[in-house]
Amino acid sequence: MNHDAHADPTRQTELVSKSTLFKRYFQVDEYVVRHSLFAGGVSEPVTREVFERGHAAAVIPYDPEADAVVFIEQFRTGAFAAGLHPWLIEVVAGIIDDGESPTEVARREAMEEANCKIEELVPIGKFLVSPGGSSETLSLFCGRVQSATIGGIHGLSEESEDIRAFVLSFEDALTQMREGKITNLFTFAALQWLVLNREELRAKWQ
Repeated sequence: MNHDAHADPTRQTELVSKSTLFKRYFQVDEYVVRHSLFAGGVSEPVTREVFERGHAAAVIPYDPEADAVVFIEQFRTGAFAAGLHPWLIEVVAGIIDDGESPTEVARREAMEEANCKIEELVPIGKFLVSPGGSSETLSLFCGRVQSATIGGIHGLSEESEDIRAFVLSFEDALTQMREGKITNLFTFAALQWLVLNREELRAKWQ
């Protein structure tokens, strides 16, 4: 049995077996585990498939002088498959490659997706994206930028990216959120964080 050292040490998990069911660009593994029960004792073996797509980093670029936020918009097949409007308003994000740190990815993706130079990064947190079926985590940041010249179409052609970068005032960004036009959850969370920390950021960065 083993457990996360940061969690309750009485709650433990045993890996009975693990096998790979599918592997291409993404991977699906089958886990068989036993785990502690709230009422005491240990569960019977539980079989679950886990979608392995890697770990990601994202950054909400914020210009404290203009009080403005940089967003991107792009087509998302998952949204299309869910029956939602498939062009999503998002913050900059990307998968962490081997040997990269989350901060390196945040800075790299900001340039690739929005031609946006991050001057300073503030960590927001590390989150599980969909823990019921995926191991993916997201390291989320807020980045200080100068937004005056940001805009246009960006992305890497070899990755079939077609990304529009644009800038909204903080108030207009909140309006988009209130009207339900932001359906990407970590973009919603990043904006909520900015609502709570905007005044402190502006005092620090101006």
